[in-house]
Amino acid sequence: MTAQPPAKVLNGRVALLTGAGQGVGRGIAIAMASAGASVVLAGRTVAKCDAVAEEIRSRGGSAVAVACDVKKSADIAACVDAAVATFGTVDILVNNAQEVVRGPLLEVTDEDMAVSWESGPLATLRLMQACHPHLCGGGVIINLGSRAGVKPDPIRCGPYAAVKESIRVLSRTAAWEWADDGIRTLVILPLSNSPALADFEVSDPEAYQRSLAGIPMGRFGDPETDIGQVAVFLASDAAGYLTGITIPVDGGAAHLG
Repeated sequence: MTAQPPAKVLNGRVALLTGAGQGVGRGIAIAMASAGASVVLAGRTVAKCDAVAEEIRSRGGSAVAVACDVKKSADIAACVDAAVATFGTVDILVNNAQEVVRGPLLEVTDEDMAVSWESGPLATLRLMQACHPHLCGGGVIINLGSRAGVKPDPIRCGPYAAVKESIRVLSRTAAWEWADDGIRTLVILPLSNSPALADFEVSDPEAYQRSLAGIPMGRFGDPETDIGQVAVFLASDAAGYLTGITIPVDGGAAHLG
């Protein structure tokens, strides 16, 4: 059976994605571009985002890369300004960037928590606020949480789990407070192959195998075809009555009730 090209359900829309140079961010960006969106790829290492932008353009899509350290409010403002200057607006915001800190609680430092907070919930809130004027009237925010935050035993990943749960709270709040502005806000919990997962396999192979064993479908997802396609659906008109919810895209691992 021949694979069919993706429907252009995001034609005419502009998506701004953080952490878009690799992993899940790259996968979502490519999926959204394939669905017709013009994409703004933001990341600390702009060379990685440039490579993804070139890949998208080689497939016939529209993309631009922007350097952005989400821990810096000035970078966030400049990133949103660049998106609007290039494509006219922002219709979809995907908050994916997050610096990951792992380890037992007794080894967590103030610096660990600061970088986790600044790159996660604080950056997410700042981007949501900066994009709000452009998202009004039909925009969509997709924030990335983590299975770590909903596990009953987030051993050795407490800081990461804590900030990811903070992002879920911000998302639920925005879903209520900004519904009258025509903005939908959703959270996905992705579990997919990525450079961070590859590092995790090397640094803690036993925990990696436990994670893999906890996935009913027996595999980690693909950033583009598994995670990205769900993000495309959530950003599309087909999901127009969905907001304020968390969707695990993880092969059944999270078991959210």
